[in-house]
Amino acid sequence: MPEQELLYKRFCWSLGTTSFRTKNFNLRIERQLQLLHDFWESISGKDCNWSNNTELQENYYDFMKKNQFVEGDAAIKSKDAREKTSGLVDIGLIDKERRLTAAGEALRKISLKSDFKSDNSLQLPKDSFMYFKQLLKTSDNVDGDIVRPYIVLSYLLLELDYLTKDEFTYLLPLCITKEKTISMKDKIRSVRSNDKSIDEIILETLMQMENYQLAWEKFLNNDVDEKLICSVGMNRKSRDYDKPYYQLYQELKKLYLDHEMNHAAAVFETSGRIKIGSLWKKTIFNTAHEKELKKDPGNCLNNTMFSNVENEQEFKKAFFKTMHLLKAKATLKDYSDLNKRYFKLTDTIIFEDNQVKFDIIPKHFIKPVISDLFKDGFQPSDKLYDTCELKEIAAYLKIDKKAIIAGSNKELGGNIKTIEEAKTAVLDERLKRFNEIIDKKFKDKALIDLLNKFEERKDSTIQAIVTDNADIPTIFEYILGVIWYKVSGRKGNILKFMNLSLDSDLLPKTHAGGGEADIVYEYEKCKDYSEHSMLLEATLADGSNQRRMEMEPVSRHLGQHISKSGNQLSYCVFVSTYLDRNVIVDFIGKKSVGWYDENYHKIPLKIIPLQTNELKEIISKKLTYEELYKIFDDIFKNVYGSVEMSATWYQDNIASAIK
Repeated sequence: MPEQELLYKRFCWSLGTTSFRTKNFNLRIERQLQLLHDFWESISGKDCNWSNNTELQENYYDFMKKNQFVEGDAAIKSKDAREKTSGLVDIGLIDKERRLTAAGEALRKISLKSDFKSDNSLQLPKDSFMYFKQLLKTSDNVDGDIVRPYIVLSYLLLELDYLTKDEFTYLLPLCITKEKTISMKDKIRSVRSNDKSIDEIILETLMQMENYQLAWEKFLNNDVDEKLICSVGMNRKSRDYDKPYYQLYQELKKLYLDHEMNHAAAVFETSGRIKIGSLWKKTIFNTAHEKELKKDPGNCLNNTMFSNVENEQEFKKAFFKTMHLLKAKATLKDYSDLNKRYFKLTDTIIFEDNQVKFDIIPKHFIKPVISDLFKDGFQPSDKLYDTCELKEIAAYLKIDKKAIIAGSNKELGGNIKTIEEAKTAVLDERLKRFNEIIDKKFKDKALIDLLNKFEERKDSTIQAIVTDNADIPTIFEYILGVIWYKVSGRKGNILKFMNLSLDSDLLPKTHAGGGEADIVYEYEKCKDYSEHSMLLEATLADGSNQRRMEMEPVSRHLGQHISKSGNQLSYCVFVSTYLDRNVIVDFIGKKSVGWYDENYHKIPLKIIPLQTNELKEIISKKLTYEELYKIFDDIFKNVYGSVEMSATWYQDNIASAIK
């Protein structure tokens, strides 16, 4: 009888594909939908199928490259085209033939209109509400087990109130059946009470699977060689990838069974040849310094499954469990970022302070129906491709306003009587959270440091600090909003003033649209000034690009705002890391040249140019908006038009007034 081949089998669910784990996630999805729409339009009338059509897939790759969606040259264009689109198939925005579904077309149109404001009782932006409905319907087939990840997450969040970052990463995706999900709820409680570890739960899950049981028996009952290691390793891609494990096995054996401490350095070095070598090093050693390891190896070893082995059989058990535990954790960690990105699309889940939890209104929408929802959590939806109302996804998905009001009252400790009051209370709570984020993440020193990084265009560092779901210009606008909110003594609702899309963590996200002033700050009448609005416009463009991109839009935004509001006192502050001299001249000239509305009424414009250097001075000196308003107003009244433009005009007037 031939030996049974050991095969890798999936043990967890995941959303999307790691090949489309990308920065600016919202923007990239919107662009991908538009590109697919345009691609099919360009070959309209041709009888083309995507499946098994390498030439068509290569053509789409070239189309993406032509439209600057991808860079370079993929080794296999057709494969790259499939990978770049497969995640959108999974969540029902396109079908397997890469045609936009009804849901995908609806999302594309939302993006085209650039109108993401909420028009639903859950207070979700239009696009987020679409994603929410799609994620409710999205399922994953894990070797025959159907699971809807969003529903599983909802169940555990409502049962446990929150998940820690590690619980979200390593335990949530193991819930591939109803029974395992219910069991996981109790296992997570046991982790929190220190009765069980996350590693133990992962190993229990793996060792219940038939392929791991067969591999375990084979490994324990045979002499270890490279072929056996590669067989029981059950590598997802190729058995050959596991060849370095054999040498690691030998070095670990010398270290722990033969007690040859000088082999600790060899274990450290050999670990580096394995793809997940860093995990092995962190597991075995308490230092990352090889010199320290060579000097005192015995003091550099962690307590592990290898620590107390007394014979080869015990050593083999420890090796097998450690190898598969670390492989599983690497896989789960790899999927975690992707899962988080998809869940964040819905704007219903908050990820902060190493915890994952529901936002308030979505939580109390789902809570009354979780029992029915959970029953549907392990079967596919036949409406994945459809654009439909919540109640069309399932009859029980009705907005229960009383439940939302009662839940919001309990959570916020208020006296809310209507759904409108609930919405207001949630907005107040969001503003409170935003202030907490500022206090933790955007202290004055951090803001100055970020402005320096914008000037130096250290884009990847900026995204690492703030968020990688927004491009750098959007993050620049967001940071300016934070700065001006602090300058204004945190008066007013900055979340309302910013014309930016924020996710559930109140961090910016980039869309394909635009067209409004970046921030419109509203000031009430006080002793220092009359009621007015201040438009805060921002750009990172310089030179001719700045003149071309900003001179007309800034004037138009301010002119349209004054025309609509009727308040001639409203003005604009234009911020950049660099100010082009002709842009400054143009803005100064708008005081006399003005801007004309549709009735040819002339509107004089007050536009104050400001470089980030001066913004850093404003932060350092803790200047208030009242002080800045006087500076800007004096310059506009007394300097604009009365002082000849020179190379030092900005330094002599605006910069010197702030310094």
